[in-house]
Amino acid sequence: MKIPGVAKIREADIYTIENEPVASIDLMERAAKAVFLRMTAHISQSQKIWIFCGSGNNGGDGLALGRMLINIGFNVCIFTILPSNSTSADFNINLLRVKKIAENQIFELKTAADFPKIQKKDVVVDAIFGSGLNKRINGFVADVIDQINASEAVVISIDIPSGLFTDQPIDIQKDKCINADYTFTFEFPKLAFLFPEYEFIVGLWEVLPIGLHQGFLDSMYVKDYLLTGIDVNYFLKKRLKFSHKGTFGHALLIAGSQGKTGAAILAAKACLRSGVGLLHVHLPKDSAFQLISTLPEAMISADQNEICFSQLPDILNYTSAAVGPGIGKSEQTCKALKLLIQEAKFPVVFDADALNILSENKTWLSFLPAGSILTPHPKEFERLVGKWSNSFERLLFQRDFSVRHKLIIVVKGAHTCISDPNGNCWFNSTGNPGMATAGSGDVLTGIILGLLAQHYTPLEAAKLGVYLHGLAGDLAVEEMGMESLIASDIVQNIGKAYKRLNES
Repeated sequence: MKIPGVAKIREADIYTIENEPVASIDLMERAAKAVFLRMTAHISQSQKIWIFCGSGNNGGDGLALGRMLINIGFNVCIFTILPSNSTSADFNINLLRVKKIAENQIFELKTAADFPKIQKKDVVVDAIFGSGLNKRINGFVADVIDQINASEAVVISIDIPSGLFTDQPIDIQKDKCINADYTFTFEFPKLAFLFPEYEFIVGLWEVLPIGLHQGFLDSMYVKDYLLTGIDVNYFLKKRLKFSHKGTFGHALLIAGSQGKTGAAILAAKACLRSGVGLLHVHLPKDSAFQLISTLPEAMISADQNEICFSQLPDILNYTSAAVGPGIGKSEQTCKALKLLIQEAKFPVVFDADALNILSENKTWLSFLPAGSILTPHPKEFERLVGKWSNSFERLLFQRDFSVRHKLIIVVKGAHTCISDPNGNCWFNSTGNPGMATAGSGDVLTGIILGLLAQHYTPLEAAKLGVYLHGLAGDLAVEEMGMESLIASDIVQNIGKAYKRLNES
């Protein structure tokens, strides 16, 4: 699913109006109807609905929504907020339509002192400013936003919380912004919705289609995407009847050190569950028995060192390799990692301590095999690129890093972000907070390694791996709950995640 910026969203609206064709007021009616249908499925007529409308088209959406709710008997009170004398044409049309059926239910809010008393059981609809906002909010409107945020009612924002920008940062400490419980946005996600600092501004968000011109949407060029099941199903490989284990590749996993064999076990289990044909795990001599007694399906290569990775196995026989889970940062391990970088002729997955070693030896980055996949969490990525001031800047760093070094970067977290050497980014739509647990990243490394071995391209392996990992976590949560989820639960649900994908 594409994530366009403000300019592209505006172009999509205009193209639809001119080429469907449809009047702009009727397109607004579609948007309001989409919110109306979503809201009325979950609210009751015992609740009072307060709708705050600005003077532009977002306010027009709110007016149209209010009219629809009034028409079926909801107790609705609409306040217009008109800080200037300028109102949009469609706002004016919808204002007249509301006044014709319920003039006593619409008022102009002129001062903060006139703000109504809102009860906890009520519902507030924010239709003050939409995605076209291009300046910070101050003055009287800022006071209104403060009072909405201070109410204990459920707050629903139409398209985007007022005060939040679609594709540029705000200062959450200083800038005024509606804190929504729910945001119903039109046709596309907004980039800001995918960043952690805006979680309590956006609340739970949902994309509502409003029938923008499909031809324009298909041809629209963007650099950011929301990764969905439809996207990964497009390249999901089907198994043929006469396949054998050699068909599905031979993976090499370099993992583990003294006290960290668990990371190797989790990554190895996940790799096998991803569908790899053969898995070879290279780990310290002292860890070999623990792994083989836990996972007899894996082949073992014991390092000459008893407690750490110090010796590179012959890598010519493998179709993919991953390094990092639990390997530590000893001097011997650093030397062995450098040798792997020099000898590998195929993309390698770098995770955990392998990333930490790279961050201390940044000249090595230029020698990583093209198409290699780095899977840092935010702190590991910060060690590689330096500090950022907001998530928009972090995304810029990630995009630049992928392009400059010809790498796939997977920055883990809620809406894990994948960037490619062309500067495109995909934000994952699966996963949940229960996955914030030790070993979850090792599982992801194992899945991606297994997919690479099965001859998925590095970008396909990253996208499918991230999506499957999150989906397995979502399926695990249905049974375990978020608080009790552990990394092994994710591994155990990889098969169910595949089944869900194949059924879809």
